[in-house]
Amino acid sequence: MRVLVLGGGGREHALIWKLRQSPRITKLYCAPGNGGIAQEAECLPADLRNLDSLTALARQVKPDLTVVGPELPLTLGVVDEFTRQGWLVFGPTKAAAQLESSKSFAKEFLQRYHIPTAPYAICDSIEQVRSALSHFHAPVVVKADGLAAGKGVVIAKNKEEAAGVAAEMLSGKMVGEAGSRVVLEECLKGDELSFLVLSDGERVAPLVGAQDHKRVGDGDTGPNTGGMGAYSTADLVDDQMRDWLVNHIAKPVVEGMKAEGAEYKGVLYCGLMMTARGPMVLEFNCRFGDPETQPILMRLESDLLEAIEASIEGRVSEGDFRWSGDASVCVVMSSGGYPGTFAVGKRIDGLEDAATVEGVKVFHAGTTKRDGAYYTSGGRVLGVTARAADLETAVARAYQACGKICFDGAHYRKDIAARALKK
Repeated sequence: MRVLVLGGGGREHALIWKLRQSPRITKLYCAPGNGGIAQEAECLPADLRNLDSLTALARQVKPDLTVVGPELPLTLGVVDEFTRQGWLVFGPTKAAAQLESSKSFAKEFLQRYHIPTAPYAICDSIEQVRSALSHFHAPVVVKADGLAAGKGVVIAKNKEEAAGVAAEMLSGKMVGEAGSRVVLEECLKGDELSFLVLSDGERVAPLVGAQDHKRVGDGDTGPNTGGMGAYSTADLVDDQMRDWLVNHIAKPVVEGMKAEGAEYKGVLYCGLMMTARGPMVLEFNCRFGDPETQPILMRLESDLLEAIEASIEGRVSEGDFRWSGDASVCVVMSSGGYPGTFAVGKRIDGLEDAATVEGVKVFHAGTTKRDGAYYTSGGRVLGVTARAADLETAVARAYQACGKICFDGAHYRKDIAARALKK
């Protein structure tokens, strides 16, 4: 079986790594891929922002299955187009992907189906923002409505700051067109949880839980990023909570989307805040998360290809996944300055040494390879991921491997999973 994976980040490297373990796959392609992925799949040039480019690529490669990694091709309608062409493709349609591409759509959807989420206001002008702020207590969360690569969320300490951030978003200066509409939200308190399910349009099967670390600095300080690390353990979500999340959040979303004529197939990522009032939805992603995919797939012991086929063919069940009871953790190594401006082209050393640490797999996110050496090419460069019988050992292994890798300006948080270890 020939499989094409669209994307070129750490998530896609993890997907490629796991798909390679399926005995039925004879050829793996990745477009555009990265330096690390090129060692495990054939990388092909592609413009993920251009539907015609992706269609032409599929005609050239003739894959038996295409797996869509990032959000942008989904929101452009790559699943709709590939399906029209009669090609097998994994992911939600453009209409279903609105859950991620428009935060205002997601909030109104949650309200329609009585799914727990924070109180909110949708604003198209600074005048609407100032009026709406009178109904909020500080701090206030300000979100760009559209896709902003995880950087369109700001927690404002007071209403003046919230108004200033909203004005900058609406002007297009902060996140471009993604900020042409903003959503204001009550700031929820609690522990974040990434809860992913596989859907076939009717049924859902939960994956193991993970916890992301969004802020760039230790102690959850600094601006939001696409994610600086994540961990997954067997006790992060117990059986009772897992069933509650499936029945009160994931299933109602899938059923609601079907009722509205936008059948949801693929992975649904529910970003939750576990508050004193119970779990509440912060956001949806319509694909595997990054970096959560890395530790989640490290714990997957069954065939990922078979689960993907179950989603496409409408036969998802609880038996689609088998999980290890081990713990896993991913530490993201980023370019200095990320998520702001940063330099690329820095030589990366120590990758071979890092790979010798027991239980470690280094997933490449923003790298290129030339003349036998790896160089940085993005904000998030590597996802150093480890698995062990317990979380403490997994964390120690990941940081031991990080210590062996060096490149100019390298930055990574030193406290991934620290709160869980304290508990």
